[in-house]
Amino acid sequence: MPPLPPPSPVSLLAWYDRHARRLPWRIGPAERRRGVTPDPYRVWLSEIMLQQTTVAAVKPYFEGFLARWPDVAALAAAPSEEVMKAWAGLGYYSRARNLKAAAEAVAREHGGRFPATEAGLTALPGIGAYTAAAIAAIAFDQPAAVVDGNVERVLSRVFAVETPLPAAKSEIRRLQAMLTPEERPGDYAQAMMDLGATICTPRRPACSLCPWSESCAAHAAGIEESFPVKPDKAARPERTGTAFVARRRDGAVLLRRRAEKGLLGGMTEVPGSEWLPSTAPAAEATAPLTARWEAKGEVIHVFTHFRLTLSILAAEPEGDPAAPDGHWWASAEELPGEALPSVMKKAIEAAFPGATKRRR
Repeated sequence: MPPLPPPSPVSLLAWYDRHARRLPWRIGPAERRRGVTPDPYRVWLSEIMLQQTTVAAVKPYFEGFLARWPDVAALAAAPSEEVMKAWAGLGYYSRARNLKAAAEAVAREHGGRFPATEAGLTALPGIGAYTAAAIAAIAFDQPAAVVDGNVERVLSRVFAVETPLPAAKSEIRRLQAMLTPEERPGDYAQAMMDLGATICTPRRPACSLCPWSESCAAHAAGIEESFPVKPDKAARPERTGTAFVARRRDGAVLLRRRAEKGLLGGMTEVPGSEWLPSTAPAAEATAPLTARWEAKGEVIHVFTHFRLTLSILAAEPEGDPAAPDGHWWASAEELPGEALPSVMKKAIEAAFPGATKRRR
């Protein structure tokens, strides 16, 4: 088989000029040509939100954050609790804590202006190598090699990279650095993301529409879906626990706040046991209130590093008991706005269906 032509950034950018996705945080090719420049705050905010989250899930959160905190100074001045509430449901909550810390650092140490270099960006909380490269390229047009999951998939196919991920990351980054142009590096980075998201998809890629199909080694061999190569997945560890969901007669639910450090740090939760690699449920003696606790089944939630099974115990205590130390009663109106992660919403809904839904 004759050698394939090398992938051309020029042809990819021409494709992007015609087919770029319209996203609320993006300055499109036509706007760029008119001299409109990206807002680093919007680029940073979107990139943090998009880590391990889909575009569809991020859009309403991004728009909600901008409406409340239109610039980095406003976010830096916002109460941490309000930021966590606004983030609730988006997952990976350490991102929200780092988001607030980075905004404060930009306001305090950089006069409200984001650093324009990868090194300066990486020094901010929550910004790793990928995010720094993405902001540097998209916001500041620096020729940074931006590699996300979409880029890994595209380049592993184009070059038929046989090294399994994650060991292949350094090789793919080298290839991306080789291809990244000096002109329009931000548009090139976004073009690669769009190509992977809309054409070079994990299943049934639309190779006939791809501007790089003639350069793709995997396509030439008809084995596109064999890349990227991934090692066999290890079994996900199991943990179990018990959640105590107490609701007063007026609809208020008993809550407490998790420790700032660790998983779901700073988020709101219903009282419960530790999450342990054990099948023994917590005894009612560990419940936060004396009441008639009724089993309401189980909820399952999958975290990155383990699978959690929570046994749900529900109660509607008599009278109007005071909240124990470190706890509070969240009214039916306030509950939907609390900083409840998804697993806690599942627990409350299992006990009292509809409790976390907003009242009209």
